[in-house]
Amino acid sequence: MEWLNEICFNIEEATIKGMAEALEKGTIDSQSLVQVYLKRIADLDKSGPKLNSVLEINPDALHIAEALDRERQLTGPRSILHGIPIMIKDNLNTHDKMHTSAGSVALAENYAPYDAFVVEKLKAAGAIIFGKTNLTEFANFMTEGMPNGYSSRGGQVLNPYGPGKFDTGGSSAGSGVAVAANLCTAAVGTETSGSIISPACCNSIVGIKPTLGMISRTGIVPIAHSQDTAGPMARTVEDAAILLGAMTAIDTVDPVTYRSKNKTNSDYTKFLDKNGLKGSRIGVPKYVFEELKGEALEMMHQCIEEIKQLGAEVIEDKELDSYEKLDNYDVLIYEFKSDLNSYLSTLNGASKMKTLKDIIEYNNNNPGIALKYGQTLLVKCEAISGTLTEPEYISAKLQDLRLSSTDGIDAFMADNKVDAMLFPSTAGVSMAAKAGYPSIAVPGGYCKDGTPFGITFSAEAFSEPKLIKFAYAYEQATKKRIMPKF
Repeated sequence: MEWLNEICFNIEEATIKGMAEALEKGTIDSQSLVQVYLKRIADLDKSGPKLNSVLEINPDALHIAEALDRERQLTGPRSILHGIPIMIKDNLNTHDKMHTSAGSVALAENYAPYDAFVVEKLKAAGAIIFGKTNLTEFANFMTEGMPNGYSSRGGQVLNPYGPGKFDTGGSSAGSGVAVAANLCTAAVGTETSGSIISPACCNSIVGIKPTLGMISRTGIVPIAHSQDTAGPMARTVEDAAILLGAMTAIDTVDPVTYRSKNKTNSDYTKFLDKNGLKGSRIGVPKYVFEELKGEALEMMHQCIEEIKQLGAEVIEDKELDSYEKLDNYDVLIYEFKSDLNSYLSTLNGASKMKTLKDIIEYNNNNPGIALKYGQTLLVKCEAISGTLTEPEYISAKLQDLRLSSTDGIDAFMADNKVDAMLFPSTAGVSMAAKAGYPSIAVPGGYCKDGTPFGITFSAEAFSEPKLIKFAYAYEQATKKRIMPKF
């Protein structure tokens, strides 16, 4: 393995653009990129600090890389992602030699019979689907009290900034950690309510939770159709923007994507602007300052001052009355059974699990490995009809939409004439998630003990261009991200 040290390319903190340029110049090839990442996974994920973020490696990764190298020589690259190794959260189908399990031992033998639409798009762009990342089991909708980053199939993911000490965030913990530790170029996570933004903030990376409908839900193990979406996780805003553009498209199988017609872009890098915060109005709800304490409050004030220095006017201490009324997951309880059973029906016999009831029974029969933290949420969801006809569900869904959008983000932004809202970490994710609105997380510094601190910009539907602009301006001016030391 000594030859790996002689490769004239530093993989640490390498960007997609930097890799693409090196690949074009012949400084490195995609096979070598894969091998260097494999070595880092061996050294950091499976030994050393044992971060445990990578659940499975694509057996064909090196062969795919070789084929893409040859294609580059013959016909040129398909896109900037040609030959770039990308990790995929293990609740997205990959129709290959890897499993799709959502971290559950009950689904551990599932070879998906089709690619998730997102995976199709990335493959078409020439990305190497390099491996699957660990996650909080069933995207943290299995039981109350399950630690972020734990799954019965994969075990516990550790934060690279403090293995065993700091929270990984969830549920896209493995994707966040793998990106932060430079075990892949970028990754795909999924979010229902905070599952991209949380691990992005906890691991000092960038995460984009897109508008509901920008990215297809086809082939993703679901929680709730009204909130689920995949999204990019990367070390830089630019890389996240590149990945977002490659993932966005209308999917004829997923009706929610039709709402994005003529509202999305295939290239979000055109919105990168170092002066993007100049002249903007950014709103910070009053409750943010009431809930933060100690060093976290100090860091939030510091981030706000930095944003002001970049030319933004920050509107503080304004009420957001609907916030406290949204502290529930009632809608998810009702949608999970229907959505999961529908997903399982598409596997065409690839898994012995045909319904949620089958998974619960499997777990009950294998408690030693499957039920370390229980399955209270699965049981609660199974007791629901699965028909989405309950008055309680319909009432909760309509109320969530009103409180999160019309009386929530929309009202706050209009009343205060702001371009976006700013939150520490996940303080605003529930409202944006229930509204189906976008958020972007960016590193905001580190506490004295080394705990990463992140900030999140949110705004109305399909406002990704300006959110990327704001996040990029902040990132480029502050350069807060520091690579974890091992």
